[in-house]
Amino acid sequence: MSAPTPPPAHTSAAPGPAPHGSARVHEPRREDCPWCGSTRLRNRLRTGDLRRHRPGLFTVDACRDCGHTFQNPRLTAEGLAFHRLAVRGAPRDPATERVLALRTTPQRHRGTARAMLRFGEPESWLDVGTGLARFPQAAREFFPYTSFDGTDLTTRVEKARALGRVEEAHVGALTDPWVAARVAARYDVVSLLHHLEHTTDPRAELHAALDALRPGGHLLVETLDPRCAFAALFGRWWLPYDQPRRLHLLPPRNLRAELRAHGCEIVAAGHRAAHVPYDLAGATALALSHALPAPDAPWRAVPSTPLRRYLRAVLLRAGTPVVVAAALADLALAPVARHTPFANAHRIIARKPEPARR
Repeated sequence: MSAPTPPPAHTSAAPGPAPHGSARVHEPRREDCPWCGSTRLRNRLRTGDLRRHRPGLFTVDACRDCGHTFQNPRLTAEGLAFHRLAVRGAPRDPATERVLALRTTPQRHRGTARAMLRFGEPESWLDVGTGLARFPQAAREFFPYTSFDGTDLTTRVEKARALGRVEEAHVGALTDPWVAARVAARYDVVSLLHHLEHTTDPRAELHAALDALRPGGHLLVETLDPRCAFAALFGRWWLPYDQPRRLHLLPPRNLRAELRAHGCEIVAAGHRAAHVPYDLAGATALALSHALPAPDAPWRAVPSTPLRRYLRAVLLRAGTPVVVAAALADLALAPVARHTPFANAHRIIARKPEPARR
């Protein structure tokens, strides 16, 4: 019997018209925590799309018991597709995009890969949510004989395979049955680098990553820390919230407890190496963009006048030195921030248990 044909791949093509009506764009609001089930929730913020200026109002709640922070109500699949994918003619703020790109610089990728050297050279490595596979490309510098594969929701991973950055490309979520069947128990290392915060069910994604590991293999996780002091200080201007594209922020203790519950050994954990120095620059860039005349966008009923578009472009360029100054302050404070509650991300490396010997 032939294998079932998987559903059509998600692509990066522009979606159709902007969705209208909260019944289609948002799921019902949750009254309990999606991680621990507690009903003791508190609101952390309400905000619009500060980075891409798309329509909508979004709420982020936190659990008073376990600290899990999540979008509530969550976007539907239709809403997520609209807010995640590129739209022709949509506004772009170069300063904010450049600040956000600091998380994926080659230097940071090399630092993350270097953390795995102590465990030897793996035979196979799966990078989840790899996009154009820039991380495997950087990691190959330290692991030249490792076979790197990748998964992604978009067909960018197939382009990465064509570029030679990964050997196998899997289009779809790691929890999709046809992807899970192809990657089950095949890898010595599985990496989830700033991926869990974008998933609709981070616990299921974590379990799927463990299923893709061979016994004794290592899981490498980097993700944002909702307890970061910058989050409390800046509120909706904290760039890592990035509403509505980030759905969950997981405290380190929750991740560690979940991994230990599955028999994993935590072999390394901490904030120091995972911290991304971009909090001040990100807040400055978002605030600057918000203070200027609203950008033109395909979903606006009345287009911006040429004068307003010109004025916004000029003022954005004029504000660039302010964002640069904030970025330099981030770098200056980073050596201290890494060791304080101002650290904005954490890294966990866990070893999957091996079967008990008889």
